[in-house]
Amino acid sequence: MGKRILLDLGLPLDAEAGQEVPLPPVKGLIDPDEDLLGIVLSHPHQDHWGLIPAIKTDVPVYLGEAAHRILREAAFFGAGNFALDMAAYLVDRVALNVGPFHITPFLNDHSAFDAHSLLVDAEGKRLFYTGDYRAHGRKGSLFERLLREPPAEVDALLTEGTVITPEGDHRAIGVSEQEVEEQLVGLFRDAPSTVLVAMSAQNIDRLVSVYRACKRTDRTLIVDHYAASIATATGRSTIPQPGFPNYRVWLPFWQRVRVKRAKEFDRVNSLGRARILPEDFHAIDQRAVFLFRSSMAEELEKANCLANARLVWSMWAGYLRPPHDEAIRPFLKRHNLKPIHCHSSGHAGIDDIKRLVAAMQPGRVVPVHTFGPGRFDEVLDGVGTVELHDDGEWWEV
Repeated sequence: MGKRILLDLGLPLDAEAGQEVPLPPVKGLIDPDEDLLGIVLSHPHQDHWGLIPAIKTDVPVYLGEAAHRILREAAFFGAGNFALDMAAYLVDRVALNVGPFHITPFLNDHSAFDAHSLLVDAEGKRLFYTGDYRAHGRKGSLFERLLREPPAEVDALLTEGTVITPEGDHRAIGVSEQEVEEQLVGLFRDAPSTVLVAMSAQNIDRLVSVYRACKRTDRTLIVDHYAASIATATGRSTIPQPGFPNYRVWLPFWQRVRVKRAKEFDRVNSLGRARILPEDFHAIDQRAVFLFRSSMAEELEKANCLANARLVWSMWAGYLRPPHDEAIRPFLKRHNLKPIHCHSSGHAGIDDIKRLVAAMQPGRVVPVHTFGPGRFDEVLDGVGTVELHDDGEWWEV
């Protein structure tokens, strides 16, 4: 056949912020090669798309439509540089033909919105690439459906194993997303004043959890314009966004500057009565919950709304350890804040990896997206046949 496609083209899991990472030695990324027919992106996290801006050719790229809108919005605010148009969009369980490759996306449960697993059929062989997935988020029913209705006769299953480590002390997935909401309800009720929730604006499941907890405790969720734009870009009217009760939007200075320079004033005008100004924060600080990033610290301090504040850390706890904590550490010290960890992993736990392998019964299991591939035999405990491959190694399905 001689034709090729790429499944994801992301930054390495251990890449440092700002680190220059070269493209992999794949023909067609720097110089045109007619044998490279396309790049299929499973979801909008940088470790799956982050090298796309570096490609030098016009190779077609495929992604979910909502995921594409999210990346375009993020690019406007300087979060990434995703400016490409898509050759076609991925749609749940709707087959897409790319040359001889028959690709069927499966919408899955992940902390990124509009994430897909990918079934690839070609020349009588079938490969299933999970992308990133889990079973304990707000879309866990998608994973259960996959277990009930798995694709048949899969020759190779490429499954993520983010929680599996070389040392064997595997990363815990934590609680479910529903349990995160319940924990937040308790934290919001007990807090005497402002609550800061440090989280990714692109974690839409977490946004829903925080918002629901705000409504249940009669607090007001205040998000910056970037987070509000990402939520609107999902295209889902059920996702918290301007116009919802207990929901306000503010524009940090740098976001006001960006809108002004781009002359996209409709972005601000569309907020209507949902917009709140920093000078109004103090008046509602006893009921306020902010989606927080360290870049907001100075403006929030000037707004005089942090007396008796509490900080909920709703991300991976490793970001609170050196060297990742350099930006947040001085702020924590100034306000004597001790972060309260409340988080649910975006990745499959060991039991759910085993459930997927048992349901799909693939010819072989090939670990990807993990620092501990050598422990898969031990983890699966005979559920499937594990086959290990090195980065850059060519192998046949």
